[in-house]
Amino acid sequence: MTGAKWRKSSRSGVNGGSCVEVADNLPGRVLVRDTKDRDGGTLAFGSEAWRAFVGMAKQH
Repeated sequence: MTGAKWRKSSRSGVNGGSCVEVADNLPGRVLVRDTKDRDGGTLAFGSEAWRAFVGMAKQH
């Protein structure tokens, strides 16, 4: 995770609710974590899997 540049998702809550951060600047992978619990774990996705997930999420 060295070099990850985190950004808060535009779909995160504004009241401190459901907040997700994404780092998509690393070659071949995308990292996702909970803004409120940054040390609680990080999910890692391959770039293709992430694009498929985002595409499906946009449809719903």
